[in-house]
Amino acid sequence: RILEVPTVTSVIDTGFPADEKYKTRLYGMAVTDDNKVWMGGVSTELKLFDLQGHLHHTVSITTKGMFLCMYNKQVMYSGIKDVKMISDTDTVVTMFTTGDWDPYGVTSAASGDLLVCLRKDDQSKVVRYSSTGTVLQEIQYDSQCQPLYKKAVYITENVNGDIIVTDSEKKAVNAVDRLGIFRYSYSGVTCSTVTTDSIGHVIVTDYHDDKIHLLDRDGRFLRYIIPEGGIKYPRGVCILGDGDMMVGECKTGIAKRIKYLDE
Repeated sequence: RILEVPTVTSVIDTGFPADEKYKTRLYGMAVTDDNKVWMGGVSTELKLFDLQGHLHHTVSITTKGMFLCMYNKQVMYSGIKDVKMISDTDTVVTMFTTGDWDPYGVTSAASGDLLVCLRKDDQSKVVRYSSTGTVLQEIQYDSQCQPLYKKAVYITENVNGDIIVTDSEKKAVNAVDRLGIFRYSYSGVTCSTVTTDSIGHVIVTDYHDDKIHLLDRDGRFLRYIIPEGGIKYPRGVCILGDGDMMVGECKTGIAKRIKYLDE
């Protein structure tokens, strides 16, 4: 059951500095198996918080922490023309390179593969990689040979195998099935991040509109999630289980735990 009034149950001040030009602070998020959350922001470090807001760990990385995911219990991020992983000894390991394509959103798939948004010039595609960096699948065009994406940014996989991508130029969320065949498009969201929950809800943060869109697994709008007290510039989002999500306010650097389902 979706709560009529979602509630903020805890708040974490991540402490990332503000970007001089855009005043942004907090970007990517990834939740661990034991319900801690890796946070990435403007500085070249990742921070691991528990849900009470205690900082457990900090690791240095090679870029800003824009695009994060968990893979085989390790936190990964998109580097500069490569995808990197933090090892158990806190060293940065390059998993594979992406040639002359720039990686953006990255997510782990149920199959054990990695799905990565890649961009080059005005082209965008989604590539499925094995853990060793072998290209297993490329998703770029629809059945009419038209580009599926203009500027692919964030990516997630739903429980039904759909691959869901936010597109900052189309201002839309696009879904294809596991074979790469177009499923649906949901438009009217700007500069957004996407994730899914165990029921198959699609959760889209709307950075410029201060709200979160909740869709069903077929891309149909269900409702907006706006917690008591509101949410400002929501960007990063991850699902914690038990009907809770963690949403990052990009400009304040505050992460809010929001209860949105009564499970």
